[in-house]
Amino acid sequence: MVALLAVLTAALLAGCGTVTPAAPGAALSVRSAPTVAYPVGVRTFTLDPTGARPLPVTVWYPAAATGGVARGRFPVVVFSHGLGSLPALHAPLTTRWAAAGFVVAAPAYPHTRRGAARFSRADVRNQPADAWRLIRHLVLLGGRRGDPFAGHLDTARFAAAGHSAGGFTTAGMFTSGHPSRLRAGIVIAGGGLAGAFAGASAPVLFVHGDADQVVPVTVGQAAYARAPGPAAFLTVTGGDHGGYLGPTHPAFPEVLATTTNFLRWTLYNDPRALPALPPPASSPHTTWHPRNLPTPPPPPPSVDHGGVVPALSR
Repeated sequence: MVALLAVLTAALLAGCGTVTPAAPGAALSVRSAPTVAYPVGVRTFTLDPTGARPLPVTVWYPAAATGGVARGRFPVVVFSHGLGSLPALHAPLTTRWAAAGFVVAAPAYPHTRRGAARFSRADVRNQPADAWRLIRHLVLLGGRRGDPFAGHLDTARFAAAGHSAGGFTTAGMFTSGHPSRLRAGIVIAGGGLAGAFAGASAPVLFVHGDADQVVPVTVGQAAYARAPGPAAFLTVTGGDHGGYLGPTHPAFPEVLATTTNFLRWTLYNDPRALPALPPPASSPHTTWHPRNLPTPPPPPPSVDHGGVVPALSR
C-alpha cells in the first residue's frame, strides 16, 4: 500500500519544508508542504469507551520508514463519515491525505455508523460536538509525554472534512465562537446545519456531484452561498453521491488533487498550493467555482536540494 500511495500522491505534491507549531489564533507562517509521500501508519482507539457516546477513532498518520510517526509536527484533519458508513470505507481518500503530510482522525459516530445498535438519522445534529470532543482529545495527546503522537500534532492547525451526513457534521462545526484552531472545512456531498457558518470565517471547499440523488447539488450550493469567507465549489460532472471518492472513478484524481492542495494551502499556508487548486479548465470531469479566494502569491524561487529531495510536479 505504501508504494501505491507514493506513486499516486507524488504527482500531486510540490514543495518541501519542516513543520513548526503555532499558537492557537496565531497567523499562519508561510511554509511549504512536504514534497515526498510518507508511508502511512494506522492507530485506533476509543474515546470515552464507558461514556454515553463512546467514539471509536481511526487515525492515519505520516509514518517513519522505521515505524512510528514521522519526524515533525503535522496538521490534523478530522474526517466524518456518512449515514451507515465507517471510517475505513473512506481510506482511499484519507490515506492519501496522510501520505501527503496530514494526520487524519476519523470517528465512527455512535448512532449513524454501520452496525450501530440504535441507528438514528436525527443524531447527526449531535455529531459536531463529538468531533469537537475528539479535537480536544487530540490536543491532549499531542502534549502527553510518552504518547506516540506527543510532539507530532500541530494542534493549532485543524481542518474538518466529511462526506454526506459527515459533510453536514463538518458544516455544523463552524458555528459562532468556534475555536480558531479550526482553520478550514471540506464539505463533500453535504450541506449546512442550523447555525453553521455563523462564526469567524474560514475557507471552505465544497465537492458535489451534479447528479447526486441523495443530497441534491442545490443543497450543497445553498450551503456554499452561506459560507461567509473564502469558498470554492468543485462540481463533479455526472457525479452521483460519492462514486468519485473511489480511485477507479475518472474524477478521483481531480478530487484528490483539489482537496489535497486545499489542505496544503489552508493548513500549511504553502504558497504553491493556492494557484494549484483549480483543476484543468478543459477537464470533462469537474468544474470549478471559487469565491473570495486570495490572489495567489508569486511562485517561490527554486531551491537546489542537492538531489536529496526531488522537485515533484502536480
